[in-house]
Amino acid sequence: MELGRRVDALVDSVGKPSRYIGGEMNAAAKPWEAAAVRFAFCFPDVYEVGMSHLGMKILYDLINAREDALCERVFAPWVDMADLMRRENVPLFTLESRRAVREFDIVGFTLQYELSYTNILEMLSLAGIPLRACDRQEGHPLILAGGPCAFNPEPLHAFIDAFSIGDGEESTQEILDAVKASKAAGESREALLMRLCQIEGVYVPAFYDAQYLPDGRLASFAPNRPGVPEVVRKRMVRNLDAAPYPEKMIVPFQEIVHDRIMLEVMRGCTRGCRFCQAGMLYRPVRERSVERLLSLADRLAASTGYEEISLSSLSTGDYSCLAELSRRLTERFAQRRVSLSLPSLRLDGDLTESLEQAQKVRKSSLTFAPEAGTQRLRDVINKGVRDEDITRTARDAFRGGWSSIKLYTMLGLPTETMEDVEGIAQVAAAVAGEYFAIPKGERPRGLRISVSSSSFVPKPFTPFQWDAQDTMEMLTEKQRFLKEKLRQVKGASFHWHAPEVSRLEACFARGDRRLADVLLEAFRRGCRFDGWSEHFRFDVWQEAFAACGLDMGFYANRVRNRDERLPWAFIDAGVTQRYLWLEHERAMRGQTTPDCRGGCRGCGLEEVCRGCE
Repeated sequence: MELGRRVDALVDSVGKPSRYIGGEMNAAAKPWEAAAVRFAFCFPDVYEVGMSHLGMKILYDLINAREDALCERVFAPWVDMADLMRRENVPLFTLESRRAVREFDIVGFTLQYELSYTNILEMLSLAGIPLRACDRQEGHPLILAGGPCAFNPEPLHAFIDAFSIGDGEESTQEILDAVKASKAAGESREALLMRLCQIEGVYVPAFYDAQYLPDGRLASFAPNRPGVPEVVRKRMVRNLDAAPYPEKMIVPFQEIVHDRIMLEVMRGCTRGCRFCQAGMLYRPVRERSVERLLSLADRLAASTGYEEISLSSLSTGDYSCLAELSRRLTERFAQRRVSLSLPSLRLDGDLTESLEQAQKVRKSSLTFAPEAGTQRLRDVINKGVRDEDITRTARDAFRGGWSSIKLYTMLGLPTETMEDVEGIAQVAAAVAGEYFAIPKGERPRGLRISVSSSSFVPKPFTPFQWDAQDTMEMLTEKQRFLKEKLRQVKGASFHWHAPEVSRLEACFARGDRRLADVLLEAFRRGCRFDGWSEHFRFDVWQEAFAACGLDMGFYANRVRNRDERLPWAFIDAGVTQRYLWLEHERAMRGQTTPDCRGGCRGCGLEEVCRGCE
């Protein structure tokens, strides 16, 4: 087709042309005319990032399994390609058919990270679709968005027609059915949106109004027409074993971030870390059976040729059958030289057997997340990890032949002191001590302890959603202090996040509708790929906030009172606000809450948890 030839003429002139050519093994090739509903799945970042996203793989397979629908992929063109497309008047296109995105019925964005929001506007602009929902006419695609950031959709309310809140396996099917029925009936755009808002978990921002107090806080938020739900309840897949999961995954032509088979062993987490949004949003825990996972592993290994299987979840070490699964996967795939990787391991469990199985084929680095440097602060955040857990796990790893360990930590957590910051260096020193305690001839070579510190960002639907983020000056001082302390630890290296990036993330994480104007202003001033350091322009964001009469500190560095109306309060995420506040009070007392697998803690999902047993 004509557009395809024009795209071919561009790709030889840009870096990494494999981002744009499509045609990979296992990519769908469905006839356009046979599909009643056409879905363009848009990931607002580059190909190698988006192709690593498990949610896209699941929904891509789910939609294309329907006879009446098709799904094609779209990724944000890197700046060289985007500029060339504008110059040559080439619209944003899908990889599978090279069709213009604006020809699809649904253009769906996944919201994984707040700093990808300008890329959404960039992609809409390149597609020739009006940026604001209110400017779209009959015949324009439905702009849909989902993912974890959709749990506070308000900063994007002006640009997205409808949000899908929660698990997407079931709601996506219902949305496709609604669009198909609306098309067949010849309904208007508004009638389709009314259909959609009747689906549990779907939020249509145009059907709600927000009012603000003189001091900038939210005064009211309510539907502006009858028949629209006051509360939007998240969708949840109850039986993960019965949920669809791809048996084929697209094999990219270039290396991607997670270039391996991904097996989602479970969804949700029972630990209750108080800073962790995903741990609250994806409750309750639902597991896949060992037999189902073995079957999927067989099919995926055969259909992709990958030589590594990664067990994926929020906390893989908590999967109840981890030892059995690790052993059986290793037995099944060792002859084929397919290795097993175990990300997201906890430090307080007995992982010896699983580590032994994982290192039989090949070793990589192990990743652990103590988060905080002292027991006091780990109790505040309800991490549930003790100093002896850290040293024991490091000892087991080193004696098992591992020499590279990554430690994920966080700076700026509520109640943190400089003693807590110094404690991170002491943790690294204790890990190094376990390595050097092994006789030289018996320990593995090349000790590497990589300490990575992110900056705390208060997130919606967590016990810390009311807390302030540290100022940039405070975070910079803590980073400098920790860097100096880690110089004294042999084998340790230090990596950190720019405080300016974390400040902007905090603004959008807890933002309200007024940030849509800031987002549009920053985009018009040239902001895009804000999550990439070479393109992040904090000065331009500061100018955009000032131009809109808004203050970053109001969003990032302000403590919220319990009675303040929060912009996301109309969403029912399952975990109640009452429980989150109770956890906040416990945090301030340094009181821990046990894992709910040992007994219900009353978070609000009790009935659902019983139903999932």
